[in-house]
Amino acid sequence: MRAVVCRAGELTVEELPTPVPGRGELLLRVTRAGICGSDLHARHHCDATADVSAEVGYDAFMRSDQAVVMGHEFAGEVVSYGPGCRKRWKPGTAVVSVPMIKHGDTAHLTGLSAQAHGAYADFILVSEDMTMPVPEGVSVNQAALTEPMAVAYHAVRRSEIGKRDVAVVVGCGPIGLAVIAMLKAANVRTVIGSDPSDGRRVLARRVGADIVVDPTVDSPWDRCAEKGGYITAAGDLLGAAFAGMRTLRRIPGVPWAPVFRMADRLGATPKGPVVFECVGTPGMIEHIASSAPFRSRIVVVGVCMEPDTFRPAMAINKEFEMRFVFAYDPAEFHHTLGMIADGTVDVTPLITGTVGLDGVSAAFDALGSADQHAKVLIDPTSEVATL
Repeated sequence: MRAVVCRAGELTVEELPTPVPGRGELLLRVTRAGICGSDLHARHHCDATADVSAEVGYDAFMRSDQAVVMGHEFAGEVVSYGPGCRKRWKPGTAVVSVPMIKHGDTAHLTGLSAQAHGAYADFILVSEDMTMPVPEGVSVNQAALTEPMAVAYHAVRRSEIGKRDVAVVVGCGPIGLAVIAMLKAANVRTVIGSDPSDGRRVLARRVGADIVVDPTVDSPWDRCAEKGGYITAAGDLLGAAFAGMRTLRRIPGVPWAPVFRMADRLGATPKGPVVFECVGTPGMIEHIASSAPFRSRIVVVGVCMEPDTFRPAMAINKEFEMRFVFAYDPAEFHHTLGMIADGTVDVTPLITGTVGLDGVSAAFDALGSADQHAKVLIDPTSEVATL
C-alpha cells in the first residue's frame, strides 16, 4: 500500500506492506483522513511531547528518529477481520473509529506512534471494539471530522459553560472553529472568535461565532467586557466586595455572611468569561493570563508541544480557573457522530480542501501559513497534489 511516512520532520510517500489485522482488529480501506493541528506540531516537535508522555506512563509517542504514518482523524470501509472478532459489519460498511489500538496489553495512539500506523495511507488497522458504523446520510467527508469535533465537544463539556456565559475562542484554526460550532450547539448565546486571519474570521462566522475580532486591530477582551460587564482591574474587584458588604450590613436582621455565600453560589458575585485557548503555541497562555478579565475560566485546548511559561502570580491575582483538556471518551466520540448525523452541528464549513497522498507534504507546508484553510482532508485515491 501507499502511505505518507514522517521521518525526521520529512514527509515522503512510500510503499509499505498492507497491514494484517490481529486479534480483535479490523482492516479498513481509508476513504478520508484529516490533517490535524497536532500533526503539524508533531512533525517537528514530537520529541518534547514524547518525553512528557513517557513521564505519565506512555512511552510509545512518536519520536523524530522513527518512521511514523500519521493520521488519527479518518473514515473508512471495512475490508477484513482478524481472529477473535465478532464481525459486526459487512465488508464495504462505512465506519469511523476511536484512534486507539491495543497490541497485547498495551494501548497505542493511532497515527501518533510508530506502533500504530495512522490513516495517511490506503489502509489502516483499528480495534473492532472502538469502531462505529457511519449513519446513513453522512458523507465520508463529514464522518472524517468526527474525531476533531469530539475533541471540541469534550472541551465544551469540561468547560461547564452556561448558556448565558460569554465564550472567547482564541484562535480560529480547525480546533477553534470546531469549539465555536460546539458552543453554538450547546446554545451558548455569545461566542467571540479572535484570530488575526481574515479568512479564518470568515470561517468563524460561518460556524456560528456571534462576534469576530482581529486582535491586531481590536481587543477581544474589550468586546467581552461590553457583553459581560466583567472586572478588569483589581480596584474594581475590591470595590465590589465593599459595595456588597455595605448593602448587606444595612439590611436589619439579615445575617450577612450566609447571604454572601448564597449569592456566590447563585453566580451573583463577580465572575469572568470562559476562554478557550485553541492556538497551542508558546506564549498563548501567558497572553490570555495577562489580558483576560478577572475570574475567567481558561480552557486550554490547543496542544503546545514545546516547553512554555506563564506567570502564576498573574493568574493568582486574577483568580483564574485553568482547565487543560485532552481528547474525549468513546461515548463522547459516539455522541459527536450522532450530532453530525442529525444536523446538530454542521461540519461542512470547516472542510476547505482535499488532496491525495502525494499532496500531503505540500499541504502541511501550506497549512503553516494559509489563512483560507481550516480542515484539509486526504483522499488516498485522489491525484490532487496541491491545495
